[in-house]
Amino acid sequence: MTLHGTIEQLRALRLNGMIESLDQQLADPSFLGIGFDQRLTMLVNAEVTYRDNKRYARILKNAKLKFQAMPEDIDYRTGRGFDKAALADLLTCSWIEHRQNLIMTGATGTGKTWLACALAVQAARRGITSAYRRTSRLLDEMTLGHADGSISRQRSQLAKTDLLILDDFGLTTLSSEARSDLLELLDDRVGSTSTIILGQMPTKEWHHYINDPALADAILDRVVHTSTKLDLKGESMRKIKAAAGKTKS
Repeated sequence: MTLHGTIEQLRALRLNGMIESLDQQLADPSFLGIGFDQRLTMLVNAEVTYRDNKRYARILKNAKLKFQAMPEDIDYRTGRGFDKAALADLLTCSWIEHRQNLIMTGATGTGKTWLACALAVQAARRGITSAYRRTSRLLDEMTLGHADGSISRQRSQLAKTDLLILDDFGLTTLSSEARSDLLELLDDRVGSTSTIILGQMPTKEWHHYINDPALADAILDRVVHTSTKLDLKGESMRKIKAAAGKTKS
């Protein structure tokens, strides 16, 4: 078989990483002095890297994160309500692998959403799927799902996502149907996937906010009592970054 025929077979098998690596080897005479075993290893490694990068890009696209926040850019300044050791543990993603949850509270601007997105990016690097949703919008979509019959499909998709970020929890009043949908959502995920809940409201006020003793007890039992908690503090990160920008200009 000719080299062209081999490349066409690689293309038919969708081994695009190997094709790119082979093209590189053919274009660079320095590869001629490398043994067959080593060159084959390079081709296989290139294919693995290509597939990992494609999966990473696909996970991030489907996650629809509010911020493409890089874990390397986390601001560890003192007084934010967490330290490097706590974040280092979260960045291992072991809590996701063990199907645990995370609750981040704090005033607006303290960086809850950005930090959650950074954790999701780190998870994506490990092949862990995620989804970012504002709580009120998600519950509105579920209300529509009841009306058009898509609620079962919605619940199934959310239940299968490894990491779900629920942002702005507690900003809008919950209807009776929304309370039930929230319980169903969390019940589907407890013990099988992980959830990050972000909001300004302290967890001690959640029971009053949910405004249904039985459902509140059920929701808190599924999330609050079994979650890692971070209470972010300090100045607004938006103000700090804006001031830094003015200083540089």
